[in-house]
Amino acid sequence: MSYSTRQREAILNTLRRADRPLTAQEIRAGANHDSAGIGLATVYRALKTFMARNEVLQVEIPGNPPCYEPADRGHHHHAVCEQCRQVFDLPGCVQGLDALVPHNFRVQRHDITLYGVCAGCDAAAAG
Repeated sequence: MSYSTRQREAILNTLRRADRPLTAQEIRAGANHDSAGIGLATVYRALKTFMARNEVLQVEIPGNPPCYEPADRGHHHHAVCEQCRQVFDLPGCVQGLDALVPHNFRVQRHDITLYGVCAGCDAAAAG
């Protein structure tokens, strides 16, 4: 396995192990545990390749840097901590959205983001 392939595998494994979408900086930090010396430019090049192959999705949350997650996780939504800006996965999809759609309107896709405070920030504020 070549050096480049080992680095890409480390990047992909970091994303697969994560329980939430990660920024490029978080991916770099995690991947360097598996394959030392991975730079941020390498992470971005690998992410571009993975997205072109539909292996990785970019999660865009206004006010946050782009995050990335494996594409095979199925349709789901996200929650954002308004203090630390960390993005979390929500399992599944909200039910009953059809009842909210105006008559004569066809939904092609949707994305729901919840905003609040994560447990870590909440505990830090409490004490």
